[in-house]
Amino acid sequence: MKISITLITLNSEKTLKSVLEAVSWADEIVLVDSGSTDKTLEIARQFNAKIVYRAFDGYGSQKNFATSQASNDWILSLDDDEILTPELQQEIQNLNLSTTNYDGFKIPRSLIFLGKLLKFSGEYKRLTLRLFNRKQGNWNAEYVHESVEVNGKIGVLSHHILHDSYHDLTDYFNKFNKYTSLGAKTLAEGGKTASSFKIITRFPTTFLKIYLLKGSCLDGYAGFMWALLTAINPVVKYAKLKEMNSKK
Repeated sequence: MKISITLITLNSEKTLKSVLEAVSWADEIVLVDSGSTDKTLEIARQFNAKIVYRAFDGYGSQKNFATSQASNDWILSLDDDEILTPELQQEIQNLNLSTTNYDGFKIPRSLIFLGKLLKFSGEYKRLTLRLFNRKQGNWNAEYVHESVEVNGKIGVLSHHILHDSYHDLTDYFNKFNKYTSLGAKTLAEGGKTASSFKIITRFPTTFLKIYLLKGSCLDGYAGFMWALLTAINPVVKYAKLKEMNSKK
């Protein structure tokens, strides 16, 4: 059974080559770009990727469109900073998708942050559904924190994806601003509100949960920074929601 790799990109040159090298064995690579001005498309052409332009209107809808552009029913959907380990590549290639009873597979994903593979911050081998039969499911339409929804039986693979998401702190905050704005927009459209008390108390509870309960303190400096920044994220998201609602 053939597999199509789908990705969405925007100025992804820093990690794209490593991502595509790890899936060069696939039958098809579909890349949906929303206006890259760096070497993203040049790199994609080196791997004979099918390149389609689409204006960005949310992560879920963009990834759904990428699925629609694929030629095969089995889709391995990746972000432009997700690299398959050699062990995972082999595991996927060994799957017999034409006879499997599963309609999708969850894959462990591990975060690399500030150059360190986090092992104790709740981000090590977190399961995410990325390999699926599009006859049975697709991405939901969330603006951000989108996920694949499959109507069928789900299997779990053993080996992991390396999520090399943030090149440095500047890159983190560029994405941070975009993600918190899209998250606030989702909440606002759902009729959610945010009180000042909720915003103020969100930080300490989130930080302590990640730093102590999830053990990011064991990941050293990178773990501390991850706990700190992750705890700030919902504070800013709900502050933006409060601001949106006040403008209404």
